[in-house]
Amino acid sequence: MHRANTLASKLLKTFGLVWSAARYWTLGWLLLLGIQGLLPAATVVLTRQLVDGLVFVVGAGIDWNAIQTVLLPTVLMAVILVTTQLLSSISELVRTMQAELVQDHVSHLIHSQSMAIDFGCYESSDYNDQLDRARTGASSRSLALLESGGSLLQNSITLLAVATLLVAYGLWLPFILLGSALPTFYVVLRLNRLQYQWSQRTTTDRRRLQYFELLLTHATVAAELRLFNFGPHFRETYQVLRRRLRSEKFKLIRDQGISRFAAGLIALVIAGVALAWMGRQALLGTVTLGDLALFYQAFNRGQAVVKAALNNLGQIYKNSLFISNLFQFLSIQPKIVDPPQPLPVPSSLRQGIRFNRVTFRYPGSSEAVLKDFDLTIPAGNIVTIVGDNGAGKSTLLKLLCRFYDPEAGSIELDGNDIRNFPVQALRRLITVLFQFPMTYQLPANKNIALGDLDASDDHAQIQTAAMGAGIHDKLMRLPQQYSTLLGKWFPGGTDLSGGEWQRIALARAFFRKAPIIILDEPTSAMDPWAEADWLDRFRTMASGRTAIVITHRFTLAMRADQIHVMRAGGIVESGTHAELLQQDGLYAESWRSQMQTTPPSSHDAEVSTELSQL
Repeated sequence: MHRANTLASKLLKTFGLVWSAARYWTLGWLLLLGIQGLLPAATVVLTRQLVDGLVFVVGAGIDWNAIQTVLLPTVLMAVILVTTQLLSSISELVRTMQAELVQDHVSHLIHSQSMAIDFGCYESSDYNDQLDRARTGASSRSLALLESGGSLLQNSITLLAVATLLVAYGLWLPFILLGSALPTFYVVLRLNRLQYQWSQRTTTDRRRLQYFELLLTHATVAAELRLFNFGPHFRETYQVLRRRLRSEKFKLIRDQGISRFAAGLIALVIAGVALAWMGRQALLGTVTLGDLALFYQAFNRGQAVVKAALNNLGQIYKNSLFISNLFQFLSIQPKIVDPPQPLPVPSSLRQGIRFNRVTFRYPGSSEAVLKDFDLTIPAGNIVTIVGDNGAGKSTLLKLLCRFYDPEAGSIELDGNDIRNFPVQALRRLITVLFQFPMTYQLPANKNIALGDLDASDDHAQIQTAAMGAGIHDKLMRLPQQYSTLLGKWFPGGTDLSGGEWQRIALARAFFRKAPIIILDEPTSAMDPWAEADWLDRFRTMASGRTAIVITHRFTLAMRADQIHVMRAGGIVESGTHAELLQQDGLYAESWRSQMQTTPPSSHDAEVSTELSQL
């Protein structure tokens, strides 16, 4: 009973989903189902009248009255055949439009949910499996579930009409009809369940296939693939995985074929017994040839309809299992939400940013990245945070943007916990250059304007941001200047170097007029000369804003108002470049080590000398 209630609930939810996507097309589809369900029974009745009429004509001779007994059912039969063909064409149109609208609607739901859920979900393999299951055939499954329900309704109407005709020859005949299809029904349910379990079990493996497919075909991997010649290795790994999945699927389909054959054989024997009984009745003269024709058509049609109806139930069961993946995905609730009574966000910082005894560990990890972490960043300052990989530098960025919430402690803007602000309003205060920025395959101006779509028509500000990032001159030399398509994915595109793509991302970050700027390794793809040029521009762009620069390059760190050195999730040294060199601690040791391997540019050397003398 619980399973039936669950199935009914999924059907209702799916119908609601399809209804909200394609209301009028769904109404037309339901109307067509009702009409198409009655036409087969009408065909069976007309067949009996036609056969009896022909027998009468043969016995009575050809005259107008005799011909009339044949003419009317013949004309009606022709009308039904034409109507059936017409409705089939209309139904195809209706289903196609319905499917397109449902696909768009389901895609919209998945896209909206993907944007709404927590950032941390993307770092979970379980979530990625769940997303893949929801995306795989989500729209087709929802429509297939509803179509199976509609076909069940249509077949039920036909079956009811056929059963009414068969009852006239024996009350037991409809039950024989149903009984002949029960083995097939059992087989369908069992195999659909096995197929669903196999699909769930192999989700991760199928995602691995997609990953290896990407490695073998994507442009970003092409250089290393050729240089290190690991293409054959990945190709073989892909093939081994494919062979295993293919073998499992073959066994599933083989068992399905054997089971269906056995069930079909049972149905055939039952049908043979019923038809033999009716033939005997005809020989005894208790039924006419028209009755025999009606019975033969009705029983065969009924058997096919029962089989189809039970198969519809199996498909409903199967698709309900798969559609549950979509509903489970859509039911995920984000943990990073707006507070019940949000505070207004400040338009600019007056005091600054404070990390107050913050403890944080990533979901699924037992080790804390930050523990009782304290840091104060005064408003209007440019602060750099340096440290080894894994020290927790980038984690500060994620916490400040509320991609995660701390386990303990608080992060404050002007004395207010950031959890008291609306999430999107808080993020509007921050502009970020991530360590691995996206390379959007869009025109250059659109690439930059993504930083603030509300101001995307302000070409002057786009140019100002590009100048600040040091990419303006390059864009002006492109074939269509700022309108040039960047990247090579689409025809007419122009690719950029790694450093140039990074400058595009910097321009995107600068374009958003946010009071807080966070740059994570902003010059990692630049040479020392380009870095020195950019640093001068950056101080101008950051004027009046609070800037946090995460870097491992000390030539960048030394320009900051304040430098904080992180190790093992805590601040171990703080001060200006000159102060930290005088302390002769970890910063000074790292500075000397880096200067031996990467000497600063002449401009940086002059700045370093001046700072050291302060």
